[in-house]
Order: sequence, then C-alpha cells, then structure tokens
Amino acid sequence: MEEDILRYAERMGCQELHMTVDKTTGLHAVVAIHNVALGPALGGCRCLEYPDTFSAIEDAIRLARGMTYKAAISNLPLGGGKAVLLKPKKILDRTKYFRAFGRFLDNLGGRYITAVDSGTSTADMDAISIETAHVTNTTTHRLFSMADPSPMTATGVLRGIQAAVKFVLKKNSLKGIHVTVQGLGHVGYALVQQLQAAGARITVFDINPESVAKCCNEFGVDSVPTLEDLIETQADVFAPCALGAIINDKTIKKLQVPIIAGAANNQLAEDHHGDLLQQMNICYAPDYVINAGGLIYVAGQYTRMTENESKEKVNQIYDTLMTIFQRSVKEKQSTHKIADKIVEEKLQRAP
Repeated sequence: MEEDILRYAERMGCQELHMTVDKTTGLHAVVAIHNVALGPALGGCRCLEYPDTFSAIEDAIRLARGMTYKAAISNLPLGGGKAVLLKPKKILDRTKYFRAFGRFLDNLGGRYITAVDSGTSTADMDAISIETAHVTNTTTHRLFSMADPSPMTATGVLRGIQAAVKFVLKKNSLKGIHVTVQGLGHVGYALVQQLQAAGARITVFDINPESVAKCCNEFGVDSVPTLEDLIETQADVFAPCALGAIINDKTIKKLQVPIIAGAANNQLAEDHHGDLLQQMNICYAPDYVINAGGLIYVAGQYTRMTENESKEKVNQIYDTLMTIFQRSVKEKQSTHKIADKIVEEKLQRAP
C-alpha cells in the first residue's frame, strides 16, 4: 500500500498493532486491536496467503475496525480486533503452528479474544486453547446447541429484511416478497431456507452451479445464469451474501430494487456509494448491523449469556435497523453514516 501503515492505522482509529514470528513453525502473525473502550476486542483469526506483509496488516486493521462497529451497534460489551496469519506455502505441523499463535495471543493478556474465520477451524481453535483461554469456537467452549453460527447470521439478516420491508413497503410479512440472493455459502443457504419458510419468492445466483442446483432442488427457488442478470432483476430486496464491494460504480446503475439487505461484509465499494443509494431512494441496511447475528451468538458464549438471551439479541437487529432507517430520514443522511454515528456516540460515552 502507498500510505504509511501506522498513518493508516491512525486514520482508521486502530489503537494497537502486534506482530510475531516463530521460525520453528513458520508462523507470521498480526493482531490488530482497534478499540477496547466497551470491552476486550473480539474478532476472528484468518489464515490466508497474502501478497505481502503490508497487505495483511491493512486487512487486519480494516477488519478490526469493522468488528468494533459490529459489536458496538449490537450493544455487546466488547471491542473489535482481528488476527491475520500469513499462511506459508505449507504448514508442516498445524497443531504446533496454532499453539505458537496461542502463546503469542496469551501474552496480550486478554485484550484480544480470537475465533474462527476464513482459513481456520474449530480444531485450530482447540490448538490455540492449549496455550491460552482467550479463544472461543472451541469444542469445549461451545455452550450453545449450534457449532456453526451461520444460521444465526442468516436469522439476523432475515430480521433485517423484515425491518426494511416494514419500513419501505409497509408490510408486516415477507409472504410474496421477491428477494434476490447473491451467494449460497453457509449463510446464503441458511437465509434462503428461512426466506422460503417465511413465504418469500426467491431468485438466486452463485458462481458454483452445484450450490444453485441444491437450493433450486431443496427449496424450489428460481435462478439466473449470471450475477449481472441477478442485479438487473426487478425485485423487492437484493440480498448480497458473497464477497464485498458489490455496490459499486458499475452495479449501482443497474439495481432494480427498493431495498438492499444482505449478509456480505463491506458491501459498499466506496463510502459515497451509500450516499448514492440514498439519493436513488434505495434503503440500504448497513452490512455490519444486519450481519451481526453470528458475532452476537459467538459473543454470547464468551460473555455467559444463555442461548435464549443470545437469540433474543439477534432478534433485536430488527429494532436497531428501524432506528437507523428512521434517523436516516429525519436527519437526511445515508443509513451507513447514521450507523457509524450511533457507534461513535457509544464509544465517546464509554468510560
């Protein structure tokens, strides 16, 4: 990246950067702690190949900031952090590799709590837990009935869609509401399942034909052959559940929906795209608000909420989004800026 990495951290509001190298296991790790005003930083541990160290650090900082905002908007007693492990070509001993990371993590004294993310698994969290208690998503730390938080992320997205449909279309039910879903991974698949149960009409697209075929066969949904076809489909709701930056200069002109509400992270390619959506009278459910269900569910296990309490907190995504939508109209600002403002107000009030 062209910008100095510490200046980037400062601009993003990141409070701490920690790095370690373990020659024996090949571990090269970065932990970004964005903010701990509301509590210890919770965020996933990624283990992916990166083109260079600066790219990995930039990713960690950006993702840590997102976790701060997601936890704060969800009223969790947690801050935001992220771990990025620069995956070597070959990990010789995966258990030793993650135990080395666990020792490094333990030295942070509980300021950062790690969890499963892209490229890591429950078994990896088990290895980390040998060296530190500051980890969740382990086989022994699973207090709730579901090991995979994806269905709870989908439930939060469903509640967000219901809120947007109520706010924009003045309807109390999703029966007959046409939702286009991009991406049929764990969350997208679970969302389609829940939308179908709610009586919605669904059109899907995924780059994997097998995922599309599975959803069509199991739920009787429609599909389109390309992403462009999906974006140009006239519908009530577009639910992006794949990679980020789907709302960009190219796609925003082709949207045929009054609502965007999906599970993908970083849906806006650039900040001004949120303002453009507002000008186009498209109601956008800010991504880190609507997709917080999985974090809430995982955090509930760490903060010792009961499973029912955690699920109820996921249901509250509906109320949070209604507040954002109402303030957006009242204050004449885009929904993503209103969400940011609510978070920043909370962080400023923190002791």
